[in-house]
Amino acid sequence: MTRGLLLAGAAIAFTSGVVLAQDAPESLLPPGFDQPAPSPTPTPTPVRTPTPSTTLAPGVTPVAPGGSEVVQPIPADPGPVDVSGVALTDIPSAEELEAMTSEELDDLFGLKPKYDIPPAARRSTERVGIIDADEGGLPVGSLARQPASIVRAALAATKGPLVSRWGHILMRRALASRLAAPDGMDPVEFAALRASALNAMGEHVVARALVQDVDTANYSAALTNAALGAYLGTGDIVGACPVVRLGRVEGDTTRWEMFEGICAAYTGETTSANNDLRRLLSRTEEDEQIDVLLAQRFAGAAGQGNRAVTIEWDGVEQMNPWRFALASALGEPLPENLSESLGNYYLKSSALIPALPVSQKLRGAEVAANSGIFSARAMVDLYSQLYANRQEEEDSAGLELATRLRDAYTDPAPAARLAAIKDVWGGGTPEYGRLVLTAYAAARLTPSGDFASDASQLIASMLTAGLERDAMRWSGVVEDGSVAWALLALANPRGAMVTDGQLDSFEGNDGSSGQAKSQMFLAGLAGLGRTDADNIAEYSNRLEVNLSAPTNWTRMIDKAAEADNAVLVAVLAGLGMQGTSWDQMTPRHLFHIVSALNRVGLEAEARMIAAEAVARA
Repeated sequence: MTRGLLLAGAAIAFTSGVVLAQDAPESLLPPGFDQPAPSPTPTPTPVRTPTPSTTLAPGVTPVAPGGSEVVQPIPADPGPVDVSGVALTDIPSAEELEAMTSEELDDLFGLKPKYDIPPAARRSTERVGIIDADEGGLPVGSLARQPASIVRAALAATKGPLVSRWGHILMRRALASRLAAPDGMDPVEFAALRASALNAMGEHVVARALVQDVDTANYSAALTNAALGAYLGTGDIVGACPVVRLGRVEGDTTRWEMFEGICAAYTGETTSANNDLRRLLSRTEEDEQIDVLLAQRFAGAAGQGNRAVTIEWDGVEQMNPWRFALASALGEPLPENLSESLGNYYLKSSALIPALPVSQKLRGAEVAANSGIFSARAMVDLYSQLYANRQEEEDSAGLELATRLRDAYTDPAPAARLAAIKDVWGGGTPEYGRLVLTAYAAARLTPSGDFASDASQLIASMLTAGLERDAMRWSGVVEDGSVAWALLALANPRGAMVTDGQLDSFEGNDGSSGQAKSQMFLAGLAGLGRTDADNIAEYSNRLEVNLSAPTNWTRMIDKAAEADNAVLVAVLAGLGMQGTSWDQMTPRHLFHIVSALNRVGLEAEARMIAAEAVARA
């Protein structure tokens, strides 16, 4: 099937009409009217012989040679002649100039630069991204022949986190790949949609790298907004200045003016920057003045602009990205009423901001690991830094955890290492981010029947980092029908069919609420093709799930799989996994996601998502 013909039917869900093409334009004029008229033979124009100009006395009528009067009035006084292209009445008064910001003055006098990269060094927007195909990215032309309306709608609808860690990792890979824009979509719009989706997922570092792959002179308002969101999410305030100096923005003009003041200060215009921010503070509502004060403090650190700015959080009841980014970059402590109630956006951002000390990143790092933003290696590195600086971090709540994590790797006794791993997990059902933290420590354990009761969590921990070959070493230890066995049945890279009896055994041992694990296990097996159609039909009835009921989304992802388009499948899979809790994922969605990924060559991701579903259900 030709990829360019993808989703002809599914496009109805996103577009309101169909444009029909014709071989050649058809003239709407009657015959003969669309033919050019013959050019007439040019007639020579008589050339008037110029006569010397003569100054006439008042009241004397000019007379042409031969006695005839020249009927041509003498022109009136034209007034002030404009030779600059600027009407004199448009020049502002001194009072108006005094009230203008430095940015407005630059616009008025044409001093604002149009670009910051020499013409010979400018980059094409034909392909935008940070991971090429030979670096693990997806194929460059995957979306080039796809309907722009479908890609636009799918990316624009990605407005939040994904419930699946492995789904998040796949979506990030697709959005960060070096790709050509879909047919009919402007490449800058495509970059803006991708960067906005990455920001919504909490991937501010990747979004920042993506927007930096586009020259700032080419930015649209949407890409500028996405770029500012990425810079705020990473606490990189000054990094946004090339965008601010050249770009334009939609929406929050106050934030834009604060950015302008800071960037002016860091380009040496300290006095004008301070004046601009002072005027902005005077016209800002009282509950938002904290934002301008933070901007003044940040701008005051530039050059000779040092000035005392007192930050008072009294009366501030809400956090916003600007306040969090500026306070973090400045090392300004947050009041307890705000720091204790931070949402996931701020926690993820805190893990990414370099200015924050390690001890303040730990809380956000677990959320980032749970989401897929942080890898297992990144988590180990973070706690290793904490342990290395234990003399300075004696009061840190994470120091004991860092110590036990070290024991999980270095203790010579396997049983002691397992005990340390379980201490890292904490009591009861461990948080998924803690499983990510112990992935490599779990892989170092030699499989043993003595550890069989913890095998399901050990295997789930290994699979958070994609260590399926290490996990498969436990296949001779785990019991058929157990959760550990089910995880291996899905994660096995060689594949193996699951029988009716094995399915029955797993269902009988399933103690999850509403048999959610059995439902996800069946959906994963069906998507990977690891059990036969009779078993799927029988257990769908027994578990009261319908894996085949069609929706607009299921039709689209299935057609994308038929066309073998991995990027579009990944984007649609990400769209189908949006949510804040795994309870929001249905077996039907999981089946279509796993099946589509498996068909387009993303079989490893399909296996990891299916196993994750069983582990987290």
